[in-house]
Amino acid sequence: MKKRPERFLLLLGMAILLFSCRQGEKFEVRGNIASADGEMLYLEHRGLGGVRLLDSTQLDQSGAFAFKQPAPDNPEFYQLRMGDRIALFAVDSTERVQIHADAADWYDSFEVENSPANDRLKEVERLTRTATRGIDALEEGHRSGTIDDREFIEQLDTILRQYKREVSQRILANPTSAAAYYAIFQKIEEQLIFDPYNRQDYAMYGAVATAWSRYYPDTERSNHLVEFTMNALKTRRREEKQMKFLESIPMEEATGVPDILLPEVNGRKVALSSLRGKVVLLDFVVYDADFSPKHNMELNSLYDRYRLKGFEIYQVSFDSDEHFWKIAADNLPWLTVRDPRSVYSSLPSTYNVTQIPTAFLINREGDIISRIEEYGRLGEELKKVL
Repeated sequence: MKKRPERFLLLLGMAILLFSCRQGEKFEVRGNIASADGEMLYLEHRGLGGVRLLDSTQLDQSGAFAFKQPAPDNPEFYQLRMGDRIALFAVDSTERVQIHADAADWYDSFEVENSPANDRLKEVERLTRTATRGIDALEEGHRSGTIDDREFIEQLDTILRQYKREVSQRILANPTSAAAYYAIFQKIEEQLIFDPYNRQDYAMYGAVATAWSRYYPDTERSNHLVEFTMNALKTRRREEKQMKFLESIPMEEATGVPDILLPEVNGRKVALSSLRGKVVLLDFVVYDADFSPKHNMELNSLYDRYRLKGFEIYQVSFDSDEHFWKIAADNLPWLTVRDPRSVYSSLPSTYNVTQIPTAFLINREGDIISRIEEYGRLGEELKKVL
């Protein structure tokens, strides 16, 4: 009986010793930065709560530096910063990270020696920069008028599809890697490139979350990733139920319509719900498109015929050029509003709009009774409800 407490104390002591050793493990970052005599070099941690300064040193003519920090429990992200120049690298448990760079050519010269994990991370950054430059050039052409809205959307879709295809291959090849985790949270203009609420993109989050929760259980990043992924799944399932409702139109039971609140030409915001009591055509359009003049002329004919019977049009524009929209919309007799988010608007997803123009006919009680993609039958649909 006396041996049991002694054995327990022995095992407990060993566990404490092992834990203390583990807690004392460190990783080392060393190397040299050329062309940086007298510059301050900062080591920073890119954590979930933001960037945190860990250490710093002033470089001499040799550019040599060395930092030591506690080893992370999972692949973790750090950066070296010199002025406004930042270079990201990953650390996986205890290791020595050997870095070389030239301050005169910071991004292209930055290299982590003998580190496949950082090679993969650098490749993701390269692909992200390439996509960002492509989108920047596309937006410049759009602003200058050399690229219209439809062409902009098509080319943007091409860039993002190519990016996702290449990065998805790298994620699925090694979902436990720092590069995989980093890739799913990449942004362009503060927008996540992989949309966690999109079924296809969600698969990337699911793959990484599953791998990290298995190989790095109960760590801060793993727990955050699993929670983020599960919340996205719940939200997407709610949205899919809403989409099924919209796809099943016409319907017999009223279930309500997602409300919209957007500004008119004069800046006054008007809610779709404010038109309750009228028969409303909710019309999604782009004025700067070839179809627009003919489309609005046909609507105008119907509007003149039925407006005195309680017919109203709530027309939502996704035009990116506000000035063009105001000129085009100013003389229209119905309610015209614009979503300033343009191609980044969530409304097409909310209403399951896959082509422009698309409309929904809403009865006096505020329920969708018909989805309109072939506008030639709109007159017949109006006769049924007015």
